[in-house]
Amino acid sequence: MFIKKPINFFLVSFLVLSLASCVSKSKMLYVQQNLASNKTNSFEIAIQPDDVLQISISSENPEVTIPYNLQMSSSEGGSEQGRQISYLVDSNGMIDYPVLGKIKIAGLSKNHAVLHLQDLLKEHIKDAIVNIRILNFKLTVLGEVNKPGSFTIPSERITLLEALGQAGDLSIYGSRKNILILRENNGTTTTQRIDITKSDFINSEWYYLKQNDVVYVEPNKTRINSSAAGPNITIGISVISLLITIITLSIR
Repeated sequence: MFIKKPINFFLVSFLVLSLASCVSKSKMLYVQQNLASNKTNSFEIAIQPDDVLQISISSENPEVTIPYNLQMSSSEGGSEQGRQISYLVDSNGMIDYPVLGKIKIAGLSKNHAVLHLQDLLKEHIKDAIVNIRILNFKLTVLGEVNKPGSFTIPSERITLLEALGQAGDLSIYGSRKNILILRENNGTTTTQRIDITKSDFINSEWYYLKQNDVVYVEPNKTRINSSAAGPNITIGISVISLLITIITLSIR
């Protein structure tokens, strides 16, 4: 009887701790409320310093566009191959473009940047078609996700939920109600906390992510409590095991 009491105490304690670590369904599900409307947010990427741009100019007369579409030659397999050069937006928001020279482009959306270049090209190419692409559009997702890291986004348009999907989704220990987004704009870093169990974030300016955004998923209370209690539980189990062993040997 004396031996059974410590064992029973240990089993009861283990069950209490197990039940305490359970997570309710309401803390795990995403977007638990119905959306007030199905309106899609209008969203445009703004070009920033340190963006690497690919800019191509086309026209009905391809020959007139050659000076504006400079290429970098490279040798692969013994043959010369051309690759269009890219343009780095400097710290002042400028690019150095062939023929046109220095152009202020940072702060403009892609659509406005296209219109700006077309306007500058009017004197040289009347029917110029401008295409701009950001080559180094990337995001970083850290914390309680299954595949943390940095991800290059070819489409230049990604939502917070899609970014979490790229990172393998949240682990069961990720806090769905307190996701932190860090965003740099004009040298200033702003932060925002998002609760993805509610639907209102879908209509906010933080639903679509911007280049170089950092998403951090904080650990939930279950993870924090288990981290803090882990060493104590281990020590407790060791002490109980030692006591049971001593009592067993004493009775024998």
